[in-house]
Amino acid sequence: MLLKGESSNWINKNEIFRKNFKWQDEYFAVSVSESAVNRVRDYIKNQEEHHRKRSFQEEYSEFMQKYGFDKVILG
Repeated sequence: MLLKGESSNWINKNEIFRKNFKWQDEYFAVSVSESAVNRVRDYIKNQEEHHRKRSFQEEYSEFMQKYGFDKVILG
């Protein structure tokens, strides 16, 4: 929960978005290399349009499989 709270506070304090930022109920976070930051920013900016073509669930499942997270056992 610290990730959600601290990042929301920083984003809103720095007025990154026109509207107040808040996380959705379901989320996950990963780190990216500095060289990928601009691609990630573009993805976030165009996320709504992107998910009209491809659902979050489709993208999530592919991501989990591609990077091996589907093999991780939690708990």
